[in-house]
Amino acid sequence: MEMRRADKIAGLLEQALFSGQYQDGERLDEIKLAEQFKVSRTPIREALQVLVASGMAEQIPRRGVFVRQPGPVELMEMFETMAELEASCGRLAATRISETGLSQLVEANVKCQQAITDGDHDTYYLENEKFHQIIYRGAANSFLEKQALQLQNKLRAYRKMQLRFRGRMDQSMAEHLEIVAALQSEDADRAAHVLRSHVAVQGEKFHRLIASLKN
Repeated sequence: MEMRRADKIAGLLEQALFSGQYQDGERLDEIKLAEQFKVSRTPIREALQVLVASGMAEQIPRRGVFVRQPGPVELMEMFETMAELEASCGRLAATRISETGLSQLVEANVKCQQAITDGDHDTYYLENEKFHQIIYRGAANSFLEKQALQLQNKLRAYRKMQLRFRGRMDQSMAEHLEIVAALQSEDADRAAHVLRSHVAVQGEKFHRLIASLKN
């Protein structure tokens, strides 16, 4: 129960960071946040650790937790790397994923579609995250899976924000269906291509993401 509250607070803090309520390098004060959210300091500490794990904040020993916003170049490089990791996972999973894994992908897509119907961005992202994690496991390469999970975690807040752009959830869902079709037909090149395009944030999409961080 406490951890769910911490995750909710972490989500609200992410939105506050994106909306410019905190500046890069600003200290996140546990006591003030506990008063603001009317909770004890325990869920605040846990929420701050979520931000630290995702790379949106940095913990400095004996000083506290400070806001850390990646610059445009660093963010672009992270998305570029994520796209290549996902492509590699897709390429390997095309010939290695089990029937159970394929069934799990189809099930995750059903839940994603329901979230779109409900207009629920948060649930869509959670199910979308599971969808990608099934592909990481399906690649049957534990080192690659670990790297993909780490970077997925660091980019979570930014990928979640993208889903709020008009039409992005529907586009994402259509790409999910292409990914599953490629994996089902064991088309490694197609799976890699679609996953790379699905994750890459280039051109106009990247400008919109950067603009949304400044507003």
